[in-house]
Amino acid sequence: MQPAYMEPVRIQKFIAESGLCSRRAAETLITAGEVYVNGQKAELGQKVDPEADKVTVRGKALRAQGQPKLALVMHKPRGVVCSNSDPHEERTIFDLLPREWARLRLFCAGRLDKDSEGLVILTSDGDLAHKLMHPSNLVVKRYYVSLEEPFPHARLRQLLRGVHIEGEHLKVERANLVNPRADRASTELDVHMHHGKKREIRQLFTALGFDVRRLRRYQIGSLRLKGIPLRGVKQLSSKEIQSLFTVPAPSHRDGPAPDTDEN
Repeated sequence: MQPAYMEPVRIQKFIAESGLCSRRAAETLITAGEVYVNGQKAELGQKVDPEADKVTVRGKALRAQGQPKLALVMHKPRGVVCSNSDPHEERTIFDLLPREWARLRLFCAGRLDKDSEGLVILTSDGDLAHKLMHPSNLVVKRYYVSLEEPFPHARLRQLLRGVHIEGEHLKVERANLVNPRADRASTELDVHMHHGKKREIRQLFTALGFDVRRLRRYQIGSLRLKGIPLRGVKQLSSKEIQSLFTVPAPSHRDGPAPDTDEN
């Protein structure tokens, strides 16, 4: 099924619809001067006719792909990267896809680092990926964090205030101790955030003097990890896709119970 273009579309949308990357990544490519239309360097927001114009990205011709728009959720294990290809890594999450989806051009809408685990959204829908990753949209992600040393309740506010590292403000929106001891400290925390920079949670705890032993994303919006086995993949229904944008009600008693599976 080819995308139906009734009229010229913005070039970043066309690139995203092709399955090459998300719309946000397409905007970066255009700004970097790596996209051409009919031999001329493309401009951000420029409209193209998919039937008549020749669009090239990094010298390779691009055309709308005949693939369905879908979204998958994976229970990512530790030890694999969220990348379509990485010359420095042997395994990526795309190597874990069942054959029926492995042929599709998919990209991550919100990555986890190699040492982290939990929910990852993969999609062929550039608009959905853009919506999930753009900072203007409120997409709440919840994480179970296990530390090497107990974290005291009195320092939770430091996680909310955050720290500045290399010009970046790293912080979380909510933080609760899980199963605190009598001294109101715990090695386990439930943290919420709705932005997310590369390795932000790990960097934040490290800056405060705590090493992260384990990090698991167990919820996005109201979509929970429960019921999805490690390395498992399932296609999301329209209702489940909408649930990614639901802001869950705050609770001090619904933190994740730590599991014991090892990879």
